[in-house]
Amino acid sequence: MTNASYKQFCPVAMAAEVLCTRWTVVLLRELVAGSTRFNELRRGVPRMSPTLLSKRLGELETAGVVTRERLSDVPEVNAYRLTQAGRDLQPVIEAIGMWGQKWVETEPSLENLDPELLMWDMRRNLDTDPVPDRRVVIEFVYPELPPAQRKWWLIVEPDRTVDLCHIDPGFDVDLFATVDLRTMTEIWMGLRSVADALDREALLLVGSSGLIRSMQTWLGLSPFARQEKLVG
Repeated sequence: MTNASYKQFCPVAMAAEVLCTRWTVVLLRELVAGSTRFNELRRGVPRMSPTLLSKRLGELETAGVVTRERLSDVPEVNAYRLTQAGRDLQPVIEAIGMWGQKWVETEPSLENLDPELLMWDMRRNLDTDPVPDRRVVIEFVYPELPPAQRKWWLIVEPDRTVDLCHIDPGFDVDLFATVDLRTMTEIWMGLRSVADALDREALLLVGSSGLIRSMQTWLGLSPFARQEKLVG
């Protein structure tokens, strides 16, 4: 799969040749999380160039980890799905994430703030159960960011699908959340609670009292947030 072979028969070395090229494990995280279309994958790896993304998808397809298929309803669009070999990687990816949450120091993690990745993660993990059974719009405002990155909208539709917009969708907003990006990332990673951020006035919520009360529940949090950090 790569020009740099370890030239070892060891299964760890052979697997590393497939999985340990730059961006591959992060791309697999997106596939395991359920992203299938090229543009969905790009939103999960916003700093990965489209050219490199295409290359890595092709390599994973050659390795039998991913299969590519045309969508019947949108024939000009490909869907990338994990094969059985790819699905077998789910516990591997989850274990890597849990290890990172447990053993990587907090401060270096919080130096890599990314509003697009944060909001995309929040979109796919949002728990719609506490949300009213109608269209609900939640606007997040990060005041310290440039205008193009400052405002994001999560939209829960009546069928319980969740959309993410960074251009004003034009709907009435049910809840405004004003917060700095670091604090929101800390909340998302389970390093700080919504209540704590409100008490410190690092998070300001205006709008539906029901959504305010249930925010810690509907926010969903990172899949790795349940893992307690063992380093500072």
